[in-house]
Amino acid sequence: MLAYRIDEEVSLRMFDEGDAEEFYNLTIHSKEHLRKWLGWLDQIESLEDITQYIRTRLKIMAEDGGYLKSFAIIYKGKIAGTIGFNAFNKRNKSGVVGYWIGENFQGKGIMSRALKAVIDYGFKELGLDRIEVCVATENEKSRALPERFGFTEEGILRQAEWLYDHYVDHIVYGLLRQKWK
Repeated sequence: MLAYRIDEEVSLRMFDEGDAEEFYNLTIHSKEHLRKWLGWLDQIESLEDITQYIRTRLKIMAEDGGYLKSFAIIYKGKIAGTIGFNAFNKRNKSGVVGYWIGENFQGKGIMSRALKAVIDYGFKELGLDRIEVCVATENEKSRALPERFGFTEEGILRQAEWLYDHYVDHIVYGLLRQKWK
């Protein structure tokens, strides 16, 4: 899946280096909003940082036999965020999905549509048996997504992530192929 049209407004596609400036601007404009839940934002200091991120994702895709694991979320022709498999275990046929969306794109159902498509892709195209989502316990908006799609809350990882000046706990959600409609 190099590009997948979900509906008239939303699609997923592979990032390319030409996306760097738009993706950088989205990240920087949403930085304060995203900072509450994403611990890597201070590592993004320049357009080159985003360009390198995209290059790394393309390299990983090539090394993994062409299977795309990170997608640009496109909403009405603009990059709205990203979603993909942050971790992927071929032997155990499992993957961990991560996602974020720019502040101005929230509340439009974009991420729900994107997550559904990535779950389908993971089970049907990648042959996964299990998909996980790990979310900060207090991040209610991100927690609502796996809950809406029938993921099972499997436990809490205490102090799972360092966010600038404090730790946050993560809830681990899991979904098995046989539970997916």
